[in-house]
Amino acid sequence: MTARLFLTAAIPAIVLAAAASPAVAQVRPVSDSTERPGDDAAIIVSGVRQAYRGNFALTEIPQSIDVIDAAELDSNGIDRLNDALDLNASVARQNTLGGMWDAFAIRGFAGDENIPTGYLVNGFNGGRGFGGERDTAGIERIEVLKGPAAALLGRGEPGGTINIVTKQAQLGRTFGTFSGEYGSFDRVRGEGDVNIALGDNVTARLIGYYEHGNSFRDTVDETRWGFLPSIGIALGSNTRLTYDLEKTRVERPFDRGIVVLNGDFETVPRSRYLGEPGDGDHIARAEGHQLRLQHDFSDRWSLLLGASHRDTLLTGTSSDPELAGSRQPIFTDGRSLSRQRRSRLYDSRQKVVRGELSGEFATAGLTHRVLIGADHDEFDNYQDFRRVRPPSLASNPTEEEAYIIDIFDPVYGRFPLPTPLPNNDRLDKQSSTGIFVQDQIELTDKLQVRVGARYDDFTLRTENYLTDITTQRDDDRISPQAGIVYELAPEVTLYAAYSEGFRANLGTDVNGAIFDPETSRSFETGAKLMLLDGAITGTFTLYQLEKDNVLASDTNNPGFNVTIGKARSRGVELDLNGRLPGNVDVLLSYAYVDAESRSSVLDPNFSFNIEPGDPLINIPKNTLDLQASKAFAVAGRDAKLGAGMHYVGKRLGATGTDFFLPDHTLFRVFGEVDLLDNLTFYGSVKNLFNAHWYANSYNELWVQPGAPRTASIGLRAGF
Repeated sequence: MTARLFLTAAIPAIVLAAAASPAVAQVRPVSDSTERPGDDAAIIVSGVRQAYRGNFALTEIPQSIDVIDAAELDSNGIDRLNDALDLNASVARQNTLGGMWDAFAIRGFAGDENIPTGYLVNGFNGGRGFGGERDTAGIERIEVLKGPAAALLGRGEPGGTINIVTKQAQLGRTFGTFSGEYGSFDRVRGEGDVNIALGDNVTARLIGYYEHGNSFRDTVDETRWGFLPSIGIALGSNTRLTYDLEKTRVERPFDRGIVVLNGDFETVPRSRYLGEPGDGDHIARAEGHQLRLQHDFSDRWSLLLGASHRDTLLTGTSSDPELAGSRQPIFTDGRSLSRQRRSRLYDSRQKVVRGELSGEFATAGLTHRVLIGADHDEFDNYQDFRRVRPPSLASNPTEEEAYIIDIFDPVYGRFPLPTPLPNNDRLDKQSSTGIFVQDQIELTDKLQVRVGARYDDFTLRTENYLTDITTQRDDDRISPQAGIVYELAPEVTLYAAYSEGFRANLGTDVNGAIFDPETSRSFETGAKLMLLDGAITGTFTLYQLEKDNVLASDTNNPGFNVTIGKARSRGVELDLNGRLPGNVDVLLSYAYVDAESRSSVLDPNFSFNIEPGDPLINIPKNTLDLQASKAFAVAGRDAKLGAGMHYVGKRLGATGTDFFLPDHTLFRVFGEVDLLDNLTFYGSVKNLFNAHWYANSYNELWVQPGAPRTASIGLRAGF
């Protein structure tokens, strides 16, 4: 059944059901920005609901959810999604493909290493393409939705999902802000956000940014810009149409980082670039469109319809250290690094349509809050990957043939640039249609239970243009969920949840076989806290996740995967934020994550051996983020000063080895002061004590060093 036929049949039925349903329960707090007047007043839609959410307060959801809002991003001077996620300890950095995409793990599970980590933008899949690292411009808040989301969203990692909520046009208002920054390494940045009421019912919000600067890495600079407008239209007092555009571009050299020999992280300076400046920039482009319709039938029933289309393109050439010992002389002489030359043309296209109905009704004295919906998702992922490798050391190649660079005395442009040859020319197509239903039943004033499930019918198709082999797999899955919420006291709400999920494994192994879907089982229990009369809120959680058919990159065949079987993650989390007496704002996020393989695997190409109990790559067991800030007055003007620390424990740096990245602790300070009405001076210093740290690693020859001490200052004006 196609998505069009399904939605054509389903949506009228949903609307009729809503119109006929009695509205009998009182209004609950909502978790979106929709403003609602009293029960007897007309409904005015001035905000936009989040899809797959329903009408629930966070304390009523049997799931750990943490929110990082725009104010927190501004205070810390954060411009990248990966940096923003450091504020939550449950999220760990992963391999970012030379700095060209976002990659992270939640609760120890990261997903497919060969495509960017998927995240959502306003509930739509927005992170699966190749649009470069996400900028924080235009972000209203980042929701860290921990635990499996497959029972509603489908196609998710069991560790959790990131949902980015963008800044929306605010109907009937005109305001704006402009900012300019200057920072370390001659980084300059400008950003604007203007909300313009074009009439009583139409408002446009125009957001844009431009940034250019060098970096602490030799010869590596970056240019990025984006245009992110939103248009809101009130189609009557209870209906809103919203359109969002994403247009972005990133230009920067591909950078695999530094080499670490014999465990010595000072083998070369952290600034040493071991690629070739002559390769030029990689360029990542993205263009996305979202259209959402929200209609409230009453103060208890609401319909959401939406569609999105997103295209991305990544192109460029790089010179990357060779990983195979049989082709790598640096393991013999300690200085001669052989390299591959690689070219990439990665093109993706994603289309989504969805519809959902949320509402309340009562039967037999019980109140039900239901969420019913359907969606259809199509993702096309084309990869033209080419490379030329250095010869085997047994053939005694010349330095030019091995494409050598001296790590202690690099001479760029020493040899003609080798021409990459075809290695992978493949189109992966994924199509999925799903329906979902969820019911949260209020058994007493203090006890609620949630049950739900999602059914997905999906098709995976791979067209290999080098081998002329086309492979297809059709499958379907049911992802159930169940949860319970109990208000022990006004300050403490207990919850527990169980869920099953899956993620279709896109692509094939080197022989063209499509993998079985990755399946998962998850259990978590915890307490949601409201302390000091609600001034401090937080969540304490215990969880265990298990999944099968886990994949890892095939080191000998870039762009392909191998299966490593089973994996498990279990841990403890504590997230707190709010305001202490004395108007001190605080944030605490701690996570203990024990993520490990549960299978034995021997890789025949590189002979790495994975045993049950081996840790998963780039996952620290202990992570802690602390922050405190205080608002005060200076000469009658508002000001704020804050400080934070971020600790990350040691973690595995290469699968199937004993190579570990060391732990690190980073300190930051930030502050701002109003110079005039609507004119603010602000600044931040990150890595205050100039610690040496390492963000992620794939191999001891591909280690990403973290930035040294960096500072920025800026002015922000508003009207």
